[in-house]
Parts: sequence; structure tokens; C-alpha cells
Amino acid sequence: MTETGTAAPEPPTTPNDIAQSAAGPRRPRWWRHPRGWLKVATIAVLLVLVGWLALRDTTPVGYFTSAEGRDRFAAAYDRAMAELPPPAATLDVRTTYGVVRLYRFDGANPGRAPLVLVPGRAAASPLWADNLDELLRLRSVYTMDLLGEPGMSVQARPIEDHADQAAWFHQVLLRLPEPRVHLVGYSIGGWTAANVAIRQPGKIAGVVLIDPVVTFADLPFETIVRSIPASVPWTPKSWRDSFNSWTAGGAPVEDEPVAEMIESGMRHYSLDLPAPTRFTDAQLRGLDLPALVIIAEASVMHDARQARRTAEATLTQATVRFYEGASHAVNGEQPERIAADVGAFLAATP
Repeated sequence: MTETGTAAPEPPTTPNDIAQSAAGPRRPRWWRHPRGWLKVATIAVLLVLVGWLALRDTTPVGYFTSAEGRDRFAAAYDRAMAELPPPAATLDVRTTYGVVRLYRFDGANPGRAPLVLVPGRAAASPLWADNLDELLRLRSVYTMDLLGEPGMSVQARPIEDHADQAAWFHQVLLRLPEPRVHLVGYSIGGWTAANVAIRQPGKIAGVVLIDPVVTFADLPFETIVRSIPASVPWTPKSWRDSFNSWTAGGAPVEDEPVAEMIESGMRHYSLDLPAPTRFTDAQLRGLDLPALVIIAEASVMHDARQARRTAEATLTQATVRFYEGASHAVNGEQPERIAADVGAFLAATP
């Protein structure tokens, strides 16, 4: 005799079950599918790319991002210019790349080659407020607002490479009445002066490079990383102030006219310039001009000792001065010492 048990009742069939049976096995939801996250990531990347293409700056020249921004910079520029003595002349020199603003200040030895002062990034002519009185005791002086940087110069044509950088600068020098000039460049202006002296040395009697960046040594990684948030216009002003103070050895920058002008330029001006690249040893050896190089020991813009070694090893007619304890803001920290070294350099230069 066989025992029979009672079978468990089957659950009732629902309309959904009937539909699922007709459609085949249930597919896993997208977030459980092995390729689901890949699809989502692909869509996200495409959205970011579309957004970047829509928002990226395609203007081929430097410009102020708004009329209000330009007005704010102009007001800061005027306040900073008030720290300088009145110029004897204001010049707007037309080049094939745009109009370049210079100021002439009459100084000692008017028959000798004047100094052309080349500022750092976003700094323009007012950068030299702490240096001008001392330098005018040596020679007459031109200050320049770099083309493609915030200032009174107006870029009209793309500057695509370092040859273009030298070309517009050389055109400016050709339009000055003096047969010879000395270039005095600070920071990125030091790189700019060296670039012109290497590529277009005509009219240049000598060069003074004050803690030049990307000239004898590379930018440190920390400096590159710290500069990124400071270079974004919509970040807080305090971030740009913090970066500028850090490059100046921790000196306060609030309520300083030149520092306020630099911060305003960083915020309201969009640059479109080729990034400076370090010169090769062969290029530096080809700089066949008298040179004075000032390296700040505590500069955050390069390995100061490496920069010193490279300058001494490659420049054939250079005097290299190493300012112990000085930060990258050495032009404002030690203007008297710089003027004394420049004076000795000029005395020894034909």
C-alpha cells in the first residue's frame, strides 16, 4: 500500500506573471546589469564633453571677460599707477599683433641706452613701483604692459608660439627712438626678455633677468598645483590672495595696490598665450649678450640652486647673483640691492 501526501497549493497566477511568461525571462535592472555602469559612465563622459565644448573659451586672443571686469581692473590699475612718478610720455605702439602700452620716465644719463622693464604675469607697469626711483638714478626707463596680459595693451592677433612672442616685442623695440636698450625682466618677464634676446637680439645691449621663471629650471610640481585654483576666475578672491602671498614668502597682499591689481587681472582677464617652456642649454649658450641674472634663494618658482648652476654653466657673458633668503617677490623686497647690481652691470657693459 502506498502513502499519498497532500500537495501544497500553487500560488494564484496573476496578470503580471502571465505577461512575464509571454515576454520571456525577467531582465535584471540596469544597475544590476554587468554593463549598466559602463553605459552610465559613457553617458556621463559624453555630457561632460558636450558641456566643455559649449562653455570652453574659443577666443584666440586675450580679453577682459566683461565690461564690468575691465572697469574694475582699470580702477585697480589706476590706483597702482599712482604709486609711480608721473611718466614723461605715454606710448601706444602698434604691432602686427596688437597695440602695446609703454610709459617713458626720464632719468639719468639720457644719452645712454635706457632700460625697458618687463613685468611678470598679470602685473603690468605698476609692478615696478618699488624699483623705479632707484633705477631712474641710473638711466631713463620704459615700462611695458605685456601683450596678451591684463593691462592697457590690446591684443588683436593670436600669439601662437614663442617666435610670435619675440616678434611683437622686437617690433616694439624697433619703434623706440634709441638705437640700443637694456631689457630688465622679472618672473615671466624675465623669460620674455630671454626669449627676445635669444630670437631677436637686434637693438638689445644687455639683459637683466630677475628670478625668471621656466628659464634655467622647471616650475616645481607644488607651484603648478597651487596655481590651478588661483587661476580660475570664479574661485574666491582669498584663494588668489593666498597664492600671491605664498609666492611672496608669506607677505600680506591685502590692501596693497599692486597686489590688488594683479588679483583683479587674474579674475577678470582671459589669457590665450602659449605656455612658456624652458630653454635648452644650446639656446642659452646662444644668448650672446651681456647678462645679469638674479636668483632668489627662497623662490617657489624653481629650484633656485639648480637655476643658478644652469645660468652659470650656459650663459657665456653672465654675472649671476644669488640672493640668500629672498622670495620670488625679490624686486619689492630688495630694490636697493637690485639697483646697485644693475648699476654695476651697466657700468661694465659697453
